[in-house]
Amino acid sequence: MLLVAMAGGMSKQALAHSETIKQKSRFVSIGTGGPTGVFYPVGSAICRLINQSRKLHGIRCTVESTRGSVYNINSVHSGAFDFGIVQSDIQSDANNGTGTFAPTGRIDDMQAVFSLYVETFTVLARADAGIIDFDDLKGKRVNIGNPGSGQRDTMERVMAAKGWTLDDFAMASELNPTDQIKALCQNRIDATVYTVAHPSRAIADAMKACDTVLVDVDGPAIDRLLADNPYFHAARIPGGLYYGNPEPVDTIRAGAALMVSSHTDPGIVYELVKTVFENFGKFKGQHPALAELSKDAMVNGEAPSPIHAGAIRYYREAGLMH
Repeated sequence: MLLVAMAGGMSKQALAHSETIKQKSRFVSIGTGGPTGVFYPVGSAICRLINQSRKLHGIRCTVESTRGSVYNINSVHSGAFDFGIVQSDIQSDANNGTGTFAPTGRIDDMQAVFSLYVETFTVLARADAGIIDFDDLKGKRVNIGNPGSGQRDTMERVMAAKGWTLDDFAMASELNPTDQIKALCQNRIDATVYTVAHPSRAIADAMKACDTVLVDVDGPAIDRLLADNPYFHAARIPGGLYYGNPEPVDTIRAGAALMVSSHTDPGIVYELVKTVFENFGKFKGQHPALAELSKDAMVNGEAPSPIHAGAIRYYREAGLMH
């Protein structure tokens, strides 16, 4: 009888716990980027950790493939997504109503969850196109990136620094990341741009598919761009990182961060951050772009917005913030 009573008590406790989780249950979504980029697998890594531990917090996570940073900011702001991965320079524009956000005005409800990896502006050209540096893109067929993407925004900034317009190209296409490599290898374009963390599977696959080269993005105009934009920095893609490209390539970079609306439930943000940071080794192993991350850099990185209260709560509990 005692054993039956104890078993009955345990069942009631388990039932009560199950009901509590059920009542707490909520679905959250993360806006990322194209499936061939890095935003998408990183968002997937976060969701995977959340879903593996959902019995602890009742949260289910879905990852959404999107057009990129601008789209993610607008979607989080409108409530279509709960979280979004965003380039730091584009988030700065949203905060200030500049750049892409000048026509619509500032978006002031975005807050940081944590910083992520470095996003490098990368120009990839056909080896037979005679393109050595960025200036050689004049008169060529160039994919400038799809509207709403980080690569398109960065390309427009570089073009503005150079004093270029679309008329400087023989053709300016707006292909999404899935289609641009096929177009490059089929000789429908001469070059395409990425904003991506290295090493990049998309870049590696392109270089195996056809003869391509990485292109330098530097010079006086780029120096002025860096001086005028605090969220851009000089960068170098190491030589030998990709097949057929033995020499280092100079270019520019920005940071990436996971963002959320200031109106989002702090409890949800707290549980997401806690799950990622308490499974940190597993998280870093999900993609090469995450391998060099440190907890300190994620808390004190380049995100240009205030940190959400739910994230601050965890960082203080973990001794990562005072």
